[in-house]
Amino acid sequence: MHPEGDPWVVQQLRRAARESFSAGAPDAARRYLARALREPPDAEHRAEVLFELGSANLLHDPMTTINQLRTALEEPRTAQELREQITYRLAQALGHTGQLAAAAELLAQEARNASNSRTRLRMQAEQFKWNSVRVDEENTPARSRLLAQFAKRVVGRGLAERHILGLRAWDATVRGESAATALEYAEQALDGGMSWTDQDFGFEVPAVVALTLMYCDQPGRAEELFNTGIIEFEAKGWRGAHLSFVYTLLGYVRFRRGRLAEAEDFVRNGLQIADRIGQNIPAQWYAIGTLIETLLARGNVSEAKQVARTYRLADGFPQAVVYPDPQAAYGKLLLAQGRIDEAEHHLTAAGKRLDLRGTRNPSWSPWQLDLALAQVTHDTEQARATAAEALSRARAFGAPSIIGHALRVAAAASDPSRAAVLLKEAVGYLEQSPAAFELAHALIDHGAALHTLGDPHQAAQQLYRGMETASACGADALANRARAQLASAGLRPRRLYTAEEESLTVAEHQVARRAAEGLDNAAIAKETRSDAQTVSELLSAVFTKLGTDRQGLARALRG
Repeated sequence: MHPEGDPWVVQQLRRAARESFSAGAPDAARRYLARALREPPDAEHRAEVLFELGSANLLHDPMTTINQLRTALEEPRTAQELREQITYRLAQALGHTGQLAAAAELLAQEARNASNSRTRLRMQAEQFKWNSVRVDEENTPARSRLLAQFAKRVVGRGLAERHILGLRAWDATVRGESAATALEYAEQALDGGMSWTDQDFGFEVPAVVALTLMYCDQPGRAEELFNTGIIEFEAKGWRGAHLSFVYTLLGYVRFRRGRLAEAEDFVRNGLQIADRIGQNIPAQWYAIGTLIETLLARGNVSEAKQVARTYRLADGFPQAVVYPDPQAAYGKLLLAQGRIDEAEHHLTAAGKRLDLRGTRNPSWSPWQLDLALAQVTHDTEQARATAAEALSRARAFGAPSIIGHALRVAAAASDPSRAAVLLKEAVGYLEQSPAAFELAHALIDHGAALHTLGDPHQAAQQLYRGMETASACGADALANRARAQLASAGLRPRRLYTAEEESLTVAEHQVARRAAEGLDNAAIAKETRSDAQTVSELLSAVFTKLGTDRQGLARALRG
């Protein structure tokens, strides 16, 4: 039909678009709405059609969405409720194209004009969300204090209030407050559920709540949330930036658990989707940093170098706070290539930028730990000081995985006898966490230190465990290093054993059940007629398989 300005045609097309969107066919919805706009609609409904079309385009073409929604806001007959919806959606589009300052300013302006207190609360929450990832935010500590006050005063448990609580959990995480505090707010945010496909609220807060769980050593729960997001997106046919983010972040969770091959696969899928949407957008930067980290963990330095070259990391970095921070990831890549001065430059620059924002948690960005490893090649004292500061921050956060990681790096800047003590402590912490790759690293370092100190029997035990764990993770370079250490000690690497099943063995289930009941390792050893070291190793396997630490064990076993 030729466009004739017929209101009936516009109505039918809008209804068809809504049905298509609900049925998981967003492409058809966009075609219907574009045709409705050409009809065109009367002045009274033009803003509504522009809003619906802009919303449909957000997933695949956010730049077009921005133009359509800005036009909708300028329409003179836009009702207040519709204007608020347009504002939220336009802020999302600006945020996902890297225009974070514009998103925050838009929300601030509309909040000033809002007459409803609940609307102002909601817009304040949206401002918190976008300001939290702005590099150029002027006063991050003030925003954190205000967010903390909001979270304390929240009385309801509607979606807006739970989003405030979720943002508070995330802020506590990146600032390095205690993991217990972050988990408390995350649990409150999740009480009542969160939708990944609510177009008014977006998917960002459910994502950062899931990441909070991961950084607090409960990656199994984080995976559950991300898998829910993928199911919801695919049911609605959403295959744009949303799906790119969730694939990348799910890959990052797998990376943290030590499932490196799976992590690489998820992140490459996320990067492929992001590349189709546009260049230099946040979804792409998240994927680039995560892919480089994963490739380095697997020992594929040349592939990581190629990724950096393809996306021209040497030319500059995004104006958004993302992790893995691309500049810090690039510094780590330079360190792996032996380009120490350049590595220190980029790691120091990334660290200063993050510290100015008060984001001090080494679990979120371990730039200090990588910087200490660069410094140890030429300035042991400085490396020791840098590692000590990172360890202090890790202990303040309190998650076993990052404390173990920081202890391992501190050992690299210490003399052999002190290093052996620190590495034993690192292994102890990492055995209480689901961080299998970090555990493998610490075991192999510990074995090497013990060999240097003349304890071949204990060294061999740690090296064998480390080699098996590294191989199970897909960390080939790390496993080869353990194999070489064993060979240099005159020991023959035994045939690798790796568990094929994710289910717990009988012995693992026995110790897990007792640990969930609150028994410590010594009491479990007494009940099972075993020894504390065996119990520790069995529980380490449990935490790795279930993706949790001791605190989340009871819930993981129920699941």
